Amino acid sequence: MTEHAPTPAGDDLPGKPTSASRTTLSHIMTASDTNLLGTVHGGVIMKLVDDAAGAVAGRHSGGPAVTASMDEMAFLSPVRVGDLVHVHAQCNWTGRTSMEIGVRVMAERWNESTPAQQVGSAYLVFAAVDAEGKPRSVPPVVPDSERNNRRFQEAQIRRTHRLARRRAIRELRERRPDES
Repeated sequence: MTEHAPTPAGDDLPGKPTSASRTTLSHIMTASDTNLLGTVHGGVIMKLVDDAAGAVAGRHSGGPAVTASMDEMAFLSPVRVGDLVHVHAQCNWTGRTSMEIGVRVMAERWNESTPAQQVGSAYLVFAAVDAEGKPRSVPPVVPDSERNNRRFQEAQIRRTHRLARRRAIRELRERRPDES
């Protein structure tokens, strides 16, 4: 569904700095967000992550973008009712029609005067689509700091791993078609 090759020079889309599409989504967690253990359900956090990443993908690509994959979702500590959750997202890498969005989840404890702590992180791949749902080109991301350049390079490594994993699974299934 997604193309991950570098943007061809013929597309002539001007690059956008990482900071151009960065966003933060904040939400106070309520009792309706909890799981059976009384902490916020991981799926609630994942939806916030997807929402923030989708906003960044739409901003960066200048139009609609759809979630192609989510990987490396890490839950570092529980989120509780009353916590103010901040979901920070930015575009780390772009291909021809796809973008990797990095997300960091922070929580401010409602009953403590301590700084927000990181409670999760994730990487999502979005594909830019046109009105018919077909892939469309995205502008290249231009890392605007050393930190964002490092994130760009790390995203390229994750891309290589995603493609290798997909290829290895496909090859295995082709060798064993009766078990698909």
